[in-house]
Amino acid sequence: MQLIEALHNYMKIIKNFISVLSLLVGVAFAASAQTPLASIDGTKIDVQGQKGKVVILAVGASWLPLSGKQAEYTNQLAKKYAGKNVVIYFVTTDSTLPKSKNFASNENILKFGTTNKLTVPILRDSDGALTTEKFSVTQLPSFVILDKAGNQAGESFGGIDPKFDITIPISRAVDKLL
Repeated sequence: MQLIEALHNYMKIIKNFISVLSLLVGVAFAASAQTPLASIDGTKIDVQGQKGKVVILAVGASWLPLSGKQAEYTNQLAKKYAGKNVVIYFVTTDSTLPKSKNFASNENILKFGTTNKLTVPILRDSDGALTTEKFSVTQLPSFVILDKAGNQAGESFGGIDPKFDITIPISRAVDKLL
């Protein structure tokens, strides 16, 4: 009788453990399905939650030498897709930690945007922790395209060669999704 009671208690523990584990996995999955980033003013933006719209993420950093060129390409794309179901963000991976060598304050980021005449919202992803992992970005600057369901559409467009207009292949990819 004691053995049956012990087995019953053991099964109860296992059942509770599985329930808790399932809950944790569900929460982790839900969290990973969204990519909330913050704008300079702190507003949270879920870049994958722009249902019905194609999203272009220009992932860079203000300190990168080619980020000025990336800003130029970003503005070209914004002009081309103005009034269409396309949302474009410049995602800066500059650190928000003052002791980091890649630190940039919000004022620095705003100055970068002004200097480069960025016409799209700037989002912060401190050290690129969300975007680089989530979208398998292996180099900066890069562009990532999300389809109308918020899923990544193909691999990121990484690196910028000032002699090659990267907006051409990006536009082809976006046009296929519209």
